[in-house]
Amino acid sequence: MPDISTNKVVRVIFLAREYGPESHQLSDYISSLNDEEAANLVAIMWVGRESFDADDWDEALATAMTEATAPTENYLSGMPELPDHLEAGLEALGVDVTDAEDHFRDS
Repeated sequence: MPDISTNKVVRVIFLAREYGPESHQLSDYISSLNDEEAANLVAIMWVGRESFDADDWDEALATAMTEATAPTENYLSGMPELPDHLEAGLEALGVDVTDAEDHFRDS
Protein backbone atom coordinates (compact mmCIF):
# COMPACT_ATOMS: atom_id res chain seq x y z
CA MET A 1 0.00 0.00 0.00
CA PRO A 2 1.15 3.54 -0.64
CA ASP A 3 3.25 5.21 2.03
CA ILE A 4 2.08 8.74 1.29
CA SER A 5 -0.93 10.39 2.86
CA THR A 6 -4.07 10.35 0.78
CA ASN A 7 -4.42 14.08 1.47
CA LYS A 8 -1.08 14.75 -0.25
CA VAL A 9 -2.08 12.79 -3.35
CA VAL A 10 -5.47 14.52 -3.47
CA ARG A 11 -3.65 17.86 -3.13
CA VAL A 12 -1.55 17.00 -6.21
CA ILE A 13 -4.76 16.08 -8.08
CA PHE A 14 -6.39 19.35 -6.99
CA LEU A 15 -3.37 21.48 -7.97
CA ALA A 16 -3.05 19.77 -11.37
CA ARG A 17 -6.73 20.39 -12.08
CA GLU A 18 -6.90 23.90 -10.64
CA TYR A 19 -3.66 25.34 -12.03
CA GLY A 20 -2.67 22.90 -14.77
CA PRO A 21 -0.01 20.21 -14.98
CA GLU A 22 2.73 22.70 -15.87
CA SER A 23 1.98 25.16 -13.06
CA HIS A 24 4.60 26.27 -10.60
CA GLN A 25 2.09 25.60 -7.77
CA LEU A 26 2.04 21.91 -8.69
CA SER A 27 5.79 21.74 -9.28
CA ASP A 28 6.55 23.49 -5.98
CA TYR A 29 4.27 21.15 -4.04
CA ILE A 30 5.69 17.98 -5.60
CA SER A 31 9.25 19.23 -5.00
CA SER A 32 8.41 19.62 -1.29
CA LEU A 33 7.72 15.88 -0.95
CA ASN A 34 10.46 13.68 0.44
CA ASP A 35 12.02 10.99 -1.78
CA GLU A 36 9.81 8.21 -0.44
CA GLU A 37 6.62 10.23 -0.93
CA ALA A 38 7.69 11.21 -4.44
CA ALA A 39 8.37 7.58 -5.37
CA ASN A 40 4.96 6.59 -3.98
CA LEU A 41 3.31 9.32 -6.04
CA VAL A 42 4.99 8.08 -9.22
CA ALA A 43 4.08 4.47 -8.45
CA ILE A 44 0.43 5.45 -7.86
CA MET A 45 0.42 7.24 -11.21
CA TRP A 46 1.92 4.17 -12.94
CA VAL A 47 -0.78 1.93 -11.45
CA GLY A 48 -3.40 4.43 -12.60
CA ARG A 49 -2.14 4.47 -16.16
CA GLU A 50 -1.86 0.68 -16.05
CA SER A 51 1.91 0.45 -16.42
CA PHE A 52 1.68 -1.79 -13.34
CA ASP A 53 -1.21 -3.71 -11.81
CA ALA A 54 -2.26 -2.92 -8.26
CA ASP A 55 -1.06 -6.42 -7.32
CA ASP A 56 2.43 -5.37 -8.47
CA TRP A 57 2.60 -2.42 -6.06
CA ASP A 58 5.93 -3.45 -4.50
CA GLU A 59 7.53 -3.71 -7.95
CA ALA A 60 6.06 -0.36 -9.04
CA LEU A 61 7.42 1.35 -5.92
CA ALA A 62 10.84 -0.28 -6.22
CA THR A 63 11.02 0.76 -9.87
CA ALA A 64 10.01 4.33 -9.01
CA MET A 65 12.76 4.50 -6.40
CA THR A 66 15.51 3.07 -8.61
CA GLU A 67 14.57 4.98 -11.75
CA ALA A 68 14.29 8.38 -10.08
CA THR A 69 17.04 10.07 -12.07
CA ALA A 70 15.25 13.39 -12.64
CA PRO A 71 13.32 15.45 -10.10
CA THR A 72 9.80 14.06 -9.73
CA GLU A 73 8.24 17.45 -10.41
CA ASN A 74 10.00 17.51 -13.79
CA TYR A 75 8.88 13.99 -14.63
CA LEU A 76 5.23 14.63 -13.74
CA SER A 77 4.89 18.21 -14.92
CA GLY A 78 3.20 18.66 -18.23
CA MET A 79 1.42 15.31 -17.94
CA PRO A 80 -2.18 16.35 -18.73
CA GLU A 81 -3.58 13.01 -17.56
CA LEU A 82 -1.80 13.20 -14.18
CA PRO A 83 -4.90 13.81 -12.03
CA ASP A 84 -6.85 11.07 -13.81
CA HIS A 85 -3.98 8.60 -13.46
CA LEU A 86 -3.59 9.39 -9.77
CA GLU A 87 -7.31 8.95 -9.11
CA ALA A 88 -7.36 5.68 -11.03
CA GLY A 89 -4.26 4.49 -9.18
CA LEU A 90 -5.73 5.22 -5.77
CA GLU A 91 -8.96 3.50 -6.76
CA ALA A 92 -7.10 0.43 -8.07
CA LEU A 93 -5.18 0.26 -4.79
CA GLY A 94 -8.40 0.40 -2.80
CA VAL A 95 -7.73 3.82 -1.27
CA ASP A 96 -10.89 5.77 -0.42
CA VAL A 97 -10.37 9.46 -1.15
CA THR A 98 -13.81 10.68 -0.09
CA ASP A 99 -12.70 12.35 3.16
CA ALA A 100 -9.66 13.95 1.53
CA GLU A 101 -11.72 15.26 -1.40
CA ASP A 102 -14.34 16.66 0.99
CA HIS A 103 -11.56 18.47 2.88
CA PHE A 104 -10.46 20.27 -0.32
CA ARG A 105 -14.01 21.11 -1.37
CA ASP A 106 -14.72 22.63 2.04
CA SER A 107 -11.47 24.62 2.16
